[in-house]
Amino acid sequence: MSVHQTIRDVTDRITKRSEKTRRIYLDRMDAAAKQGVHRTALSCGNLAHGFAACGAGDKAKLSDEITPNIGIITAYNDMLSAHAPYKDYPDQIKAAAEQAGAVAQVASGVPAMCDGVTQGQPGMDLSLFSRDVIALAAGVGLSHNMFDAAMFLGICDKIVPGLVIAALSFGHIPAVFVPAGPMPSGLPNDEKARIRQLYAEGKVGRDELLKAESESYHSPGTCTFYGTANTNQMLMEIMGLQLPGSSFVNPGTPMRDALTKEATRRALAITALGNEFTPASRVVDEKAIVNGMIGLHSTGGSTNHTIHLIAMAAAAGIQINWQDMSDLSDVAPLLTRVYPNGMADVNHFHAAGGMGFLIDQLLNAGLAHDDVKTIWGSGLHVYAQEPKLIDDRIQMEPAAKESGNENVLTPCSKPFAKNGGLKLLKGNLGQSVIKISAVKPEHRVVEAPAKVFHSQNELNDAFKAGELNEDVVAVVRFSGPKAIGMPELHKLTPPLSVLQNRGIKVALITDGRMSGASGKVPAAIHMTPEAVDGGPIAKIKDGDIIRLDAENGVLEVLVDQAEFDARPVATQDLSESHYGLGRELFTGMRQLVGAADNGASALGELIK
Repeated sequence: MSVHQTIRDVTDRITKRSEKTRRIYLDRMDAAAKQGVHRTALSCGNLAHGFAACGAGDKAKLSDEITPNIGIITAYNDMLSAHAPYKDYPDQIKAAAEQAGAVAQVASGVPAMCDGVTQGQPGMDLSLFSRDVIALAAGVGLSHNMFDAAMFLGICDKIVPGLVIAALSFGHIPAVFVPAGPMPSGLPNDEKARIRQLYAEGKVGRDELLKAESESYHSPGTCTFYGTANTNQMLMEIMGLQLPGSSFVNPGTPMRDALTKEATRRALAITALGNEFTPASRVVDEKAIVNGMIGLHSTGGSTNHTIHLIAMAAAAGIQINWQDMSDLSDVAPLLTRVYPNGMADVNHFHAAGGMGFLIDQLLNAGLAHDDVKTIWGSGLHVYAQEPKLIDDRIQMEPAAKESGNENVLTPCSKPFAKNGGLKLLKGNLGQSVIKISAVKPEHRVVEAPAKVFHSQNELNDAFKAGELNEDVVAVVRFSGPKAIGMPELHKLTPPLSVLQNRGIKVALITDGRMSGASGKVPAAIHMTPEAVDGGPIAKIKDGDIIRLDAENGVLEVLVDQAEFDARPVATQDLSESHYGLGRELFTGMRQLVGAADNGASALGELIK
C-alpha cells in the first residue's frame, strides 16, 4: 500500500530541510568507511596496546585484516533493575563471536542513572545532561578505532538516546542495539496509581506506599509501564536497529539469551568484511526517523522523545521539529492501551502481538515507510515477524494477524483514537508540547487563573496547605534545561490528579519535563523559550487567565498584549540548585545547552 499523503509530505519536507546537513554527514561517513578494516590504520604499537589484554588466539585474529571485531558499549550497573541483566552479556557476546571465528571486546562502559531513583531529588537535575555524557563516553570507547561493528547495551531514559547519538557519530560501522527486556508483571498499574493518590491525600502512610512500589518494581528488568525506557525499545525496533521482536522479552529466559547471541551473529554479518554491509549511517535516514515518530504516536509513547528524537536525528544530519511530530500525530492512530494511557503493561502488549503485529498493521495501512534499511535486512516488513526458539536457534515467523487482546493492542481498523495524542501548542507564551492520549476529552480545554510556582516543591506545599481548591492553571517555571537541567516533575502528578478527581479544572504549564508518564492531567511541557531565557512564561502573574486548548493547539495568556509585553521578566536565584550531588560539575552544560525544541543538547551542532 502507498504511504499516507501526510507522511509523504512530512518526509519530503524533512528531506528538503536536511539536504545540506545530511549530505555533509553521509560524505563524512562514506569517507570513513572507505578506510577499510579500521585497526589496520593503527601502528604496530597502537594495535599491540589494543589487544594486549586478549588471549593468544584473539591476538592472532586481530593481527589480520579479515577477522571482524565487535566493540561492546555497555551501560551495565547492578543498581538499576533494567541494566543489571547486562552483567553477563559481554561474555555471551564474546562466546558467540568466538563461535563465528570473530572477536568482541568491551570498548567502554557508560553511566546509567535511574530517573525512578532520582525523581523529585537533586540528582534528577543531571538526568537530561546524562544523555550527552553517555554519547561522549561511548565516543571515547569507540575512538580507539579497533572495531568493525558496535553493539550497544542500554535500555533506559537518556541512555539509549545517548547511545544512538554515539552510534551515528560512528555511523561508518554497523550498530546493533541489544535490549535486556522488562521485568515480569507485578502489582497492577491501577492499584499502584490508587495507592499513590491515597498517599498524596494523606490517607495512607509511607509503609503502605513503599510496599506498593516494591511490588510494582520487584525484580531485574525494565519497569513495565510505557514510559521512556520502553518507548526507547519500541523506537530501536521500528527504526531497524535491533532484532525483530526482541524489545519486550523478559530477562533470564532462554529466548532472551538466544536473542543476544543472534544479535552478535547479525552484527558480524553486516560488517564491511561481508556481503551485507549495513552501516548505521544508512539505517537511520529520514524515513527511519519518520517511522520512529509514527511508532511514538501509535503507541502513545514518551514525550521525552519530542526532545531526544530531535537530538538523535541531528546526529545523522537530519533536521526535525515539533511541527513535524504534531502533523504526523494527526494521522497516526493510537493502537495501544498501556499504562499510563491504559491499565495494561508492556508484557501484556508483547503477549497480545507486540511489535510484529503493530508494524504489520502500520505497513498495511500505509502509515510507515517500508523502503528502509535495517540491521535485519531491506524493508521494514522484515520486522512484521516474531522470533521463535527452535533447537536453540532463533527463527523468525510471520507476526500474528489478529491481536491477542484488543483491549491492549488493536488493529488500525479499530483504533483507540484517530490520532497519536501528541499536540504542538502555540500562542503568546511561546510553544510547548502536550500528550493527550491519557487525557479525557472533557479535560482537554482548560481556561482558569494562573498560580505561579518556581519549583515543584512549592506547588506540593501549596497543595498540602489547601491552597489549590479552585480552578487553576499551575505554572511551574525555572525548570528548563538552562535553569536547572530540565528535571522531570513527577511529584506534580499525584496532587494535580487529586484536584482533577475533586472536579476542579486543572492544567499544568512548565518549562520542565513530565516524560511518558504525564498521565491524565493536561500538561503543557517543554515550554520554549524557558523562563531563564526571558521567555513569556517568566511574565505570568498569579490570577492571569490562561487558556489551554489541546484540541486546537492553542496556549495563551488572556491579558492585554501591550500590558503583557511591558511587564518585567521575573528572575529567580537558582544557585542552591546548582550545587550538591554533582550538580556543580554540570555548570558548563547548563551554559551550553540549547532549547528544548532544538533537542536540548549541550553538544552543540554536530553537523554544520
